Amino acid sequence: MTRKHIPGILAMAAIVLASNILVQFLFGNWLTWGAFTYPLAFLVTDLMNRLYGAAAARRVVVAGFVVGVVCSLIGTQIVLQGDGYTFPAVTLRVALASGLAFLTAQMVDVAIFDRLRGGKWWRAPLASTLVGSSLDTAIFFTVAFSGALTVLEPGNDVSWAGEALPLLGLGPVAPLWVSLGLADWLVKLSLALIALVPFKLIVSKATETRNFA
Repeated sequence: MTRKHIPGILAMAAIVLASNILVQFLFGNWLTWGAFTYPLAFLVTDLMNRLYGAAAARRVVVAGFVVGVVCSLIGTQIVLQGDGYTFPAVTLRVALASGLAFLTAQMVDVAIFDRLRGGKWWRAPLASTLVGSSLDTAIFFTVAFSGALTVLEPGNDVSWAGEALPLLGLGPVAPLWVSLGLADWLVKLSLALIALVPFKLIVSKATETRNFA
């Protein structure tokens, strides 16, 4: 690691930390505020990949993973109360799902970006983020809430997430966690497109600075 990687590492750490805090606050029926900050992690990874290469991007991902693990460990020790029950702020399944989803999705993002880096400027960040975001959502919500995986933490009752409801309140009947995952995925896809703007601006500015130097 060199000094030029520090801004990326700090940015990733800040995003992961903020997302772990904001996920505790609901936004509407299907989302939390963390859904709007977490996708920025893909922007940071892609910027590091474009500017400094895949190895640097992987270092940033590992830094984010470490921060996420620390947040999860702290969360498992925080006990909340509600409806006459006490429960940890972060369950084992959620911690496992979060870490597995982040590391897998981000590393796949790095690999895809690196493979496509020679094409049009937008192709690598868009394709890598779309695939990475989709993997992230699928892994997290399945591992954290699917009734088929209760063996991961038998003492954690996630039956609430399996409640059959119209998809996003409008579509066919599906488990609640599927609606939560779909809403999260749609936000990630939207932000993947929006993030192309700051990606282009930051890369262009960095390139101009290098050429001038």
